Amino acid sequence: MAKFGKRTRAAREAVAGKENLSVEEAVALIKANASAKFDETVEIAMNLGVDPRHADQMVRGVVGLPNGTGKDVRVAVFARGAKADEATAAGADIVGAEDLMETILSGKIEFDRCIATPDMMPVVGRLGKVLGPRNLMPNPKVGTVTMDVATAVQAAKGGEVQFKVEKAGVVHAGVGKVSFDEAKLVENIRAFVNAVAKAKPAGAKGAYLRKVSLSSTMGPGVSLDLASANAE
Repeated sequence: MAKFGKRTRAAREAVAGKENLSVEEAVALIKANASAKFDETVEIAMNLGVDPRHADQMVRGVVGLPNGTGKDVRVAVFARGAKADEATAAGADIVGAEDLMETILSGKIEFDRCIATPDMMPVVGRLGKVLGPRNLMPNPKVGTVTMDVATAVQAAKGGEVQFKVEKAGVVHAGVGKVSFDEAKLVENIRAFVNAVAKAKPAGAKGAYLRKVSLSSTMGPGVSLDLASANAE
């Protein structure tokens, strides 16, 4: 435990007083100070000038990270017949209908993304209280309620990331692994920030992008220069 404490302390000291860094500087610092024995995820947190309790200030969307997430994404699909076969062929990990609903209601949720064909929504709708809080509820706005299940499955497996603002006005996401090449992480981060920036809702008042921070799973956070983060 003491050894872990020393590593944590050293990482915090390395980033102390360093704020408003360029994306490149922040990525280099995070990679240099990631000391866990596993390949840590690089995580982004964006503080937005919105109050998601108001419908016209909700921020949600999806972005395909150019270099993927480095995570093996497990995909569940609600579909029947030919569409179920299509989902399986595209690489879905779990495919079902009422049987999948019962499995989820029993507390067994072994997937990271949930996709459904439109005709399955009466079944999926019964899972709102289970899937909603986990941000797993299929939604046509982010392409997870669709007849084109093959494309949706492939996108989820290929590095597509969904985002949704939380109550405090913050968006969180994993944008790669510390083992990624620095340039690939920078590209992923800018793609994510730009996608959130473009999702600015009509009801947002004042400054929309307030603060952007990066960290690794076990490491301390560093704040980014907003102009650097939002550069095309």
